[in-house]
Amino acid sequence: MMKETPIYPRRALLRRYLAAGYALFILYASLSPFSGWREQGLELTAVLVAPLMQTYTPFDATANLLAYLPFGLLLGLSLRAHLGAARSILLATLGGVALSAAMEYAQMYLPSRTSSNLDLLTNGIGSLAGALLAVGIAPRAWFALYPALWRLRLFHSRDGTDFGLALVALWIFAQINPSLPMLGNVFISDVARPPFAAEPPESFNWLESIAVSLNLLMLGLLLLTLLRARRHAAGALLLVLCAVALAKFVAAAALLKSWALLLWLNGEAMLGIFAGVLLLAAANRLPRPQQLWFAALAALAYLVLAHGVLDSGAPSAAMRLYQWHYGHLLNYNGLSQTAALAFPLLLLGYLWRIAARRA
Repeated sequence: MMKETPIYPRRALLRRYLAAGYALFILYASLSPFSGWREQGLELTAVLVAPLMQTYTPFDATANLLAYLPFGLLLGLSLRAHLGAARSILLATLGGVALSAAMEYAQMYLPSRTSSNLDLLTNGIGSLAGALLAVGIAPRAWFALYPALWRLRLFHSRDGTDFGLALVALWIFAQINPSLPMLGNVFISDVARPPFAAEPPESFNWLESIAVSLNLLMLGLLLLTLLRARRHAAGALLLVLCAVALAKFVAAAALLKSWALLLWLNGEAMLGIFAGVLLLAAANRLPRPQQLWFAALAALAYLVLAHGVLDSGAPSAAMRLYQWHYGHLLNYNGLSQTAALAFPLLLLGYLWRIAARRA
C-alpha cells in the first residue's frame, strides 16, 4: 500500500491561486464577448426544468465536463489541505455547481449564448470527477512530498513565490495557443504555404522580434527572482520553452489545418528568442535589485510595444487556420490574448511587492 503524506496548509497557496485563475478563465469563456446584455424574458427555473438534450451534441457534453474537471481538481486540492476527504469532495463539487449556475444565469442575458440545464449537469459531473481525483492524489508521497522537497531546493521559500509560480503557469497558458507565433502576441495571418518554405516577399517585422525578446526577458527574469541559484535559470528556461514548443506542436496537430502546422515557427520569433537569450545572459550577471528594475522595464516596454504599437489582431482572424469550427476556439483565442495582456501587468505588481519587501 502506498504511504500517505500529511498535507500542510501552506502548500495550498499555489493551488488557491491556480483555482482562482481557472475560475476567471471559466468566467471569460462563458460570458465572452461581454456585449449585448439585455433582458430576454427567461427564468432560471424554466431553464432548469426544460427537457434535456435540446440542440446538444456529445462534443458539447464532453467539452463542458472536461472544462470543469480542472476546476474541481484545483479546488479539491486546495480544500484537502484543510479539510477531510468527504468534505473536500462535497465542497469542491458544490463550488463547481455554484460557478456553473452563476454562468448559466448570466448567459440568460446574452443573446449570443444559450443557457442549458445539461450544461449545469455536465459541469457538475466534471467538478465531481476533479474533486475525486484531487482527494485520491493529494496525500500520496509522489504528489505531496517529492514535489515539495524539489521546490524547496530550487525556489525561494519567501512570501510571493507561490504567486510568481502561478504567473509562470499563466505565461505558459498564454503561449501554447498554436495560432500565435512562438513567444509572439500577433495572431498568425500568413497565406498558406508548406512548412519551412521560403518566406513571401514581405518586409521582416523587427518590432515583432523585439516583442518576442521582451517576452522571453520577462519570463527569464521572473524565473531568476524565483530560483535560489542563478545557475538553474538556464535549465528552467529551457524546460519551459521546450514544454511550450511541444504543447504548441501537439495543439497545432490536433486543431490546425495541415498547411498551418508549423506557422508558429516564424523568422521573427526565432530571431527574437536568440536576442532574448543573449540579453537574459547579460541580465543574469546583474545584482538582484538591478534585475528587478530590468524586469519592470521589460514588462513596461512589452506593454507599450505589443499592445500599443503592434496590432495583435482580433481573435477571429486566426479562425481560418483551424480545421475545427466550434465556437470554443474563438473563446480560446480571446482568452489567450487576455492572458498575454494580463501577464506583464501582474508581473509589475509582483516585482513591486518584492522591491517593497527588500526596501
